Amino acid sequence: MDKQEKAKERREKRRQEISLLRTIPYSDHQRWWSIDTIAVVTGANRGIGFEIVHQLALHGLTVVLTSRETAVGEEAAKVLQEGSLNVVFHQLDIIDPSSIETFTEWIKENYGGIDILVNNAGVNFNAGSDNGVEFSEQAINTNYFGTKNMIKAMIPLMRPSLSGARIVNVSSRLGRLNGRRNKIGNVELRQQLEDDEALSEELIDQTVNKFLEQVKDGSWTEGGWPQVFTDYSLSKLAVNTYTRLMGRILSERPEGQKIFINCYCPGWVKTAMTGWAGHVSPEDGADTAVWLALLPGQSITGKFFSERREIHF
Repeated sequence: MDKQEKAKERREKRRQEISLLRTIPYSDHQRWWSIDTIAVVTGANRGIGFEIVHQLALHGLTVVLTSRETAVGEEAAKVLQEGSLNVVFHQLDIIDPSSIETFTEWIKENYGGIDILVNNAGVNFNAGSDNGVEFSEQAINTNYFGTKNMIKAMIPLMRPSLSGARIVNVSSRLGRLNGRRNKIGNVELRQQLEDDEALSEELIDQTVNKFLEQVKDGSWTEGGWPQVFTDYSLSKLAVNTYTRLMGRILSERPEGQKIFINCYCPGWVKTAMTGWAGHVSPEDGADTAVWLALLPGQSITGKFFSERREIHF
């Protein structure tokens, strides 16, 4: 058996393990949530986001399904409502400040706050090119700045509790700082981004903005950026790094006001976004997000996961 076959066998075994774990119910003493627990999932009208909503609602939470397009979002919520799940819809475009503001006010008026935020909304890589940067602004603005703006808007609304509120960012292994195939070639920049003590929002913003400037003037190929799906990879690298930063900042909150934030890679999931070419089902792709959102006695924060296992940034 060659290496590829062995790797495929390991992935299949792990998927079977995850499917089994998903069927094991939480015991009563593990369940910190109820019907009054409010979870928000962005970009949830289809694919991984829809399945995250579905699984959270099956656990008995109230879930707000959001979508940029109203008609498809309402239809997606209706499908789950017809299954007697407590799902509601609200329009949300994470790159539109006025849309975020409207959504924030609606949450305040209807629920007073939230307990869980799952940042799933985003754009995928350009499958037609390993180094495509044609949609670099869209990828950076949506995947990084949109996600960051949602986190900033929702943190003041996250309700204090002994269990702690949770933020889960859907990300990618392609955004790893030291990935074997896709790491940043600029050693000095990579070391700066790896330094937890010196890491700052300004540094992350400067990094992605420098990339966008170099895309515009055509010098990006010499910038030491990731060489596979460059714009998408860098946008997810920014999400991962921001998750680490916020994990440190939010961990300093007093007991009862804790917010735990983590990110994860769902794998290459069979959805419309991947042209149905993935090898992971939406159910398995959503599993780690739901697991991180519901972990009993949550204390993990600022980490990166795949298939319920921590992996290195």
